Amino acid sequence: MGNRINVGYIGLGNIGKPTAKHLVCDAFNAHVYDVYQPAVEEMVEAGAVGCSSVAELAQACSHIGICVRDDAQVKALLYDEGGIFATAAAGTRIAIHSTVTQANLLAWAGDATERGLRLIDAPITGGAHRAVAGTLCYMVGGEQADIEACTPIFNTSAEKIVHAGPIGSGIALKLCNNFMQYAEFVVMAEATRLAEACGLSVNVLRDVGMSNGVVNEQMHMFVSGRNALALQCTDEDMQQFFGVMGRLGRKDLECALATAGEKGVVMPTAEFIRDRIEDVFLARDESRPVAPQESAAI
Repeated sequence: MGNRINVGYIGLGNIGKPTAKHLVCDAFNAHVYDVYQPAVEEMVEAGAVGCSSVAELAQACSHIGICVRDDAQVKALLYDEGGIFATAAAGTRIAIHSTVTQANLLAWAGDATERGLRLIDAPITGGAHRAVAGTLCYMVGGEQADIEACTPIFNTSAEKIVHAGPIGSGIALKLCNNFMQYAEFVVMAEATRLAEACGLSVNVLRDVGMSNGVVNEQMHMFVSGRNALALQCTDEDMQQFFGVMGRLGRKDLECALATAGEKGVVMPTAEFIRDRIEDVFLARDESRPVAPQESAAI
């Protein structure tokens, strides 16, 4: 125990919790915090140290990962009374895993430096299933020394770590990645509607698309899973299962568009997808999917 590094993780959602569980290992003492107490209790049962406040975690840890919903939640964790900026020791490293705007990330990094703290951007991609498997991809921005110091911590849940460049580069890469992913979901959903209207199944669309590289497994999993659920669910059920993901998608695309606006980049396709993405997750404003038919692959 004495040789272990104290690391903290804030935000125990469907990606944060399994990611934090990988920190419960011989190399680290994992300290966790979340406003949802059952998630903290589950982590304590797994071997982590549960903290009752942000201040308690920040005072104990030399590295703090933040994986919460949006810019406002990150800002509160950093700046509120009893927050990280007020309570963490000089030299503490803060890794922002949340999808946020680049402008806010850069402002937070500058304010951290003024307080003797080191803040980097380290958003992640791969989804909850890859968080459980420990095969996430980290996109990091910051100085080489900070990245090297954080790498053993990230490696507990990473299949790949991409050092995108200086501070702000990691979140820029994540915003681009998410835009492409949501675009794929929208296109796959609409192509599937056309295929089913023509008597084809989503599976035969996958067979061809996987062969020529047009479709990837995540696109197929999203649409086939959503359609299977929509066939047996009410609109209220769909809100429960897919509503949160749709709202997160809109938030992520708004972050991308805000950052694009600061750079003078016009993204009309992203604007369209932002306004469609919640309906796509909910299979809304579409005719309900029909029961799939089996088509023979030739």
